[in-house]
Formats: sequence, C-alpha cells, structure tokens
Amino acid sequence: MSRPDLVLASASPRRIELLALIGITPDRIDPADIDETPGRDETPSRLAARLARSKAEVVAARSPGAVVLAADTVVAVGRRLLEKPADEAEAMKFLTLLSGRNHRVFTGVAVATAERTIHRVVDTRVSFKVLSPAEIASYVAGGDWRGKAGGYGIQGPAGAFVTRIVGSYPAVMGLPLFETVNLLAGAGWRRP
Repeated sequence: MSRPDLVLASASPRRIELLALIGITPDRIDPADIDETPGRDETPSRLAARLARSKAEVVAARSPGAVVLAADTVVAVGRRLLEKPADEAEAMKFLTLLSGRNHRVFTGVAVATAERTIHRVVDTRVSFKVLSPAEIASYVAGGDWRGKAGGYGIQGPAGAFVTRIVGSYPAVMGLPLFETVNLLAGAGWRRP
C-alpha cells in the first residue's frame, strides 16, 4: 500500500528544517491563510490548538487523500499573548517584558485527513536572563525578531538570553518532534 502525500500547512523554514532533522520531507508545502485573531477570553493554549487545527483542516479540504501537518506557536506571559511584533518598537517592548522573567510557549500541532483531525499542545516554560537595554537594542537591530512569536527565536542569537527551559526545545522553535511523529503515525503516515 502506498503512503499518502504529506502536506505541510506552513511555509516556516524552521518547521521544514526540524522535519528534516528526523528524516521527513513533505511532499508539498501549502501554507494555510486563516484569521489568527485570538477569540475573546481564549487562553493561549486553546488558541495554539485552534490555530493548528484550523490550518490543518483548511489545507486538508483542498488536499484529498493527503495527510496534512500544521502547527502554531503562541508565546504568553501569564494570559498576555505576545504575537509576532509589528515593528521594532513592539519587539523592544516584548523583550523588555520577557527580561528576567519566565514565560510559556504553547505549540499546537495538528494532523488532518479527510476523515479526522488529531492534535496536541506542548507547553514549554522558558526563563530569560535580565537583559540590558543595550542587549535588547542590539538584538532588535539585528532583525532576528521578525516573524517570530514573542519577538525572538530561540535557535538564533536570543538563545543566549535563555537561562532555563522546561519542556520541548523543538516546540519553542515551532514544531514538537516527538508529538509530530506520534500524530503522523496515528493518522496512518509513517516515515519512509
């Protein structure tokens, strides 16, 4: 029996790189275009789950016979969401808030077929050292914050800000690998 196509519902280079680390290459990349506005009173965990499920289901609807993988990462300090910063000023504000504090990264991952959608949310706690205004300004000037939830990427220069992590490092990067492999297997897709 032939393996169904695997479609990644994301154009994130980090997710493609993470999949490659475990020997998975999607057959197609088809980013989902959905409204990512948080719902009123929606918790960060529920938001990550909903966005991952919605992305997977949108792409599965236009990919008959395929297995669709989607993910979404939400950074939160308490119930306050730190989305992708709109500009340098917002990136600086986010990093100032994260400085010397713990925060949580919720990564929802979903796998959808024509028949069903299964998902998980991985909750990782990340601690940042106290950042000086010069460190924040230098990081923001480097541009690594662009397009990243919370205004930082743990796999880049901001990795030097992290004093502790409890949970899944690849989930903070954007795709929890253990959960991804298990969800794909649960949907009947296995690595070659």
